[in-house]
Amino acid sequence: QVLLVESGGGLVQAGGSLRLSCAASGRTSSLNTSGWFRQAPGKEREFVGAILWNGGSTRYGDSVKGRFTVSRDDAKNAVYLQMNSLKPEDTGVYYCAAARISTAWSIKGLYDYWGQGTQVTVSS
Repeated sequence: QVLLVESGGGLVQAGGSLRLSCAASGRTSSLNTSGWFRQAPGKEREFVGAILWNGGSTRYGDSVKGRFTVSRDDAKNAVYLQMNSLKPEDTGVYYCAAARISTAWSIKGLYDYWGQGTQVTVSS
């Protein structure tokens, strides 16, 4: 089993920045992909970005490209989401996810583990 714990959410003004962290524990050696998703009230969970543990390749959702960056720290078993130039439409609960396969990317159903989520609110 793998436990994922997010942190770093909060309230920020439009144009500001936040960095979310996701700490993984347990059988982390089985993981190949870590991803970030978000969910706004009344909307489906949306892909934000993901990173491969082997090689570090990344992909992003269209709405965050050029503003958000996913990175990882192998020594700490941690994944980060740096969010810049935040907009009110970025508001939502942000979830960290992890998959045993390396092709999960934006497909929610392919992720095996999920964190509890952290709230991000961007005020206008």
